[in-house]
Amino acid sequence: MELPERNVPVERLRLGDHACLDAGDGESSWAVFTAYTRTSLARQEKVLLVLDPDDLQDDEVVALLGRDGGGVEQARASGQLSLKRTPQMYLPDGRFLKERTIDAYRAEVERAEREGWAGLRIAADMSWAPRAGLDDSRLLDYEASVAPLFADPLFTAICWYDRQRFGSAVLDGVARLHSVRVTEPDPGTRTDVVRVLRRALSRQDTQGPARIALDLRDLCFMEAHCAWQLISLAGSLPAGSEVTLRCGELLALVLRQFGADGVPQLVLDVEVEEPAR
Repeated sequence: MELPERNVPVERLRLGDHACLDAGDGESSWAVFTAYTRTSLARQEKVLLVLDPDDLQDDEVVALLGRDGGGVEQARASGQLSLKRTPQMYLPDGRFLKERTIDAYRAEVERAEREGWAGLRIAADMSWAPRAGLDDSRLLDYEASVAPLFADPLFTAICWYDRQRFGSAVLDGVARLHSVRVTEPDPGTRTDVVRVLRRALSRQDTQGPARIALDLRDLCFMEAHCAWQLISLAGSLPAGSEVTLRCGELLALVLRQFGADGVPQLVLDVEVEEPAR
């Protein structure tokens, strides 16, 4: 059965979503995974990243995800963040067995629940399939067969498909079998936000309080220097000014880590995603 498709930024994924990401380059993919991981950690959910053996080493992954803070190292130490390689989950004895893989993921959900986390979010690199010689029909059959896992609203997953490894026919089939497609971040948006804010501030009467409202609910991620600039610009306004920033949980988390709560001119209006079920 084909499911209706939603195109959403990664931090708007809800528990119970089965999402796909067809990515064109590693940089954009890691931007998605960074946002995904940090949003999940902030929500007290466990994160399992299933990576290709030839990808970054575990310490490099943690350093990349935690480059601008976010408590990633602490999450790894506590077990909230888990890193595995695709052979562990899909090819433990060199063979792919569909039911064994589904059982392995079900066990991960149960483990996260026993450990007291609010849910389990995984992201899995699907490049193992062509490497293992899995034909397209078996891969699509597997994707269709995991649907019962998502009957448990504590489970969320992103299946990551590299466009360089998969043909358009497979990618089209994958999109039809996932209820959600994750959109890649627009790298220009991050600096554009600061540029717009600076322009808005330049138009204010610097002798009196300013009132500015910004809607950043669709912004997936903000780099550290942009967060610093936004906070500094808001803090430079006259006393009594107010910059009201509507945003998602991830952006609020990043801004608070860099001191947003210590700037009285900056008000965070955080949109909390309601549970899917």
